[in-house]
Amino acid sequence: MISTSSSSSDATQLLLNTTLDSCALKYDEFVVPITVPYCNWTWDDVLCWPPTPAGKAIRQPCPPGHGIDTTKFAERRCSAEGRWEGRPGSISTTLGWTNYTPCYSREVLQLFRKLYSGVGGNNEADIKIDIAERTRTLEIVGFSLSLTALIISLVIFCKFRSLRNNRTRIHKNLFVAMVIQVIIRLTLYIDQAIIRSGSKGYGNESSRHGIDNTPYLCEASYILLEYARTCMFMWMFIEGLYLHNVVTVTVFQGRFPHTLYAMLGWGSPVALTAIWAVTTAQYVGQQKCWWGYNLTPYYWILEGPRLAVVLLNFIFLLNIIRVLIVKLRQSHTSDVEQVRKAVRAAVVLVPLLGITNLLNMTEAPLDKTALEFAIWSYVTHFLTSFQGFFIALLYCFLNGEVRIALMKSLSVYLSIRGHHDWHVRRPSMFSAAYGTAPETEAPNTVDSNRASNARTSSKNWISICFRVQKDPSQQAPEPAPPESVIFDISD
Repeated sequence: MISTSSSSSDATQLLLNTTLDSCALKYDEFVVPITVPYCNWTWDDVLCWPPTPAGKAIRQPCPPGHGIDTTKFAERRCSAEGRWEGRPGSISTTLGWTNYTPCYSREVLQLFRKLYSGVGGNNEADIKIDIAERTRTLEIVGFSLSLTALIISLVIFCKFRSLRNNRTRIHKNLFVAMVIQVIIRLTLYIDQAIIRSGSKGYGNESSRHGIDNTPYLCEASYILLEYARTCMFMWMFIEGLYLHNVVTVTVFQGRFPHTLYAMLGWGSPVALTAIWAVTTAQYVGQQKCWWGYNLTPYYWILEGPRLAVVLLNFIFLLNIIRVLIVKLRQSHTSDVEQVRKAVRAAVVLVPLLGITNLLNMTEAPLDKTALEFAIWSYVTHFLTSFQGFFIALLYCFLNGEVRIALMKSLSVYLSIRGHHDWHVRRPSMFSAAYGTAPETEAPNTVDSNRASNARTSSKNWISICFRVQKDPSQQAPEPAPPESVIFDISD
């Protein structure tokens, strides 16, 4: 079953990862004293009668906190003995028990009930919370490596003119969307870690200010995060659509529709995010920082198109593999070699097309054993956090065109310093994944145009990286036939 519980307090990872360790532990019994304004006692007092009548429920506005609606009321009851009643079905404590269940939204209560009523009860729930905390460390490491790899890849794609083609232009837009998303994630994660580390000394998270405690800034951060994540999925769809058209549909191999792709990749997420933000603000506006917004049905305004993108890309992947197998059979390749190349092509394309995000969109096994939850949590967050690193590795660092450009640059650098015996060898491990016609000039004209590079260096770097070639006098070479594209993927 597909669910929206794929967030870690920021609607994209499991909700447990950032919230259960600070909120679920307070689900059974809050320890923060709350003063009742119309009585002479506090909720930490042992005696409740007089003046409170026996058996009477006293309501108190819910305290501010994650996942709590401050317009609702918590309550506790006074026993016939004049003491606060304990939690039903459990041993009564001196201070009694405060029922904070009405303070939470329906979706958050369902999450907690599923966690605590699952296999193993409270003991297993505590283990799952500990697993969620350790998963956060894995995420921070993965996103840090992804951010570094993506930034280096963008620098490489923008620096070398021989790499400025239609394919890398799509890559650069995808990388930018992923970089924005990763930066926001890491900022939120680091801010939460600082607040929590400081709250251990002060005893209360609300006493320290951070993004989660700042009105409007917190909501704006999550809105921008959701926009960047939607852009990432849209550019993954464009990657799949472009590759599928190059490989299987020759009729679309005409002029590169850069404007259409830009509107789809950056424009359509604006409309989706705006509709979702307005709807969510009306539904969970009273909750602190929209806590648990990914659990609401309105989250499907964003998650629905993302799921559709993943499913379409999966169809593209199957068709690409089918064409690959057909071409391999026509070349009389052995069955073992056919399987090897098909598997290799699938492995290379799966992260680029976002297929791994299907696992992140499935419902978290909160009611299963701690081992099952640990496997799901670690695998899901590993694939999500390291996705940018794998994409940069496969489509930049191991890309044949990139390695040739780097080697040529290194050759020029060494030749200037007297190492004239250095020569460039074509790398053989990975080719260009799928080749397209360059939008600027053929690789063999790069050396003759080095002087023009110096003149363009003063221009804005954004226009240099993402500009559209409009020189009508320059004829681009014919695009590579589908056969060479397919074999490039699998080599």
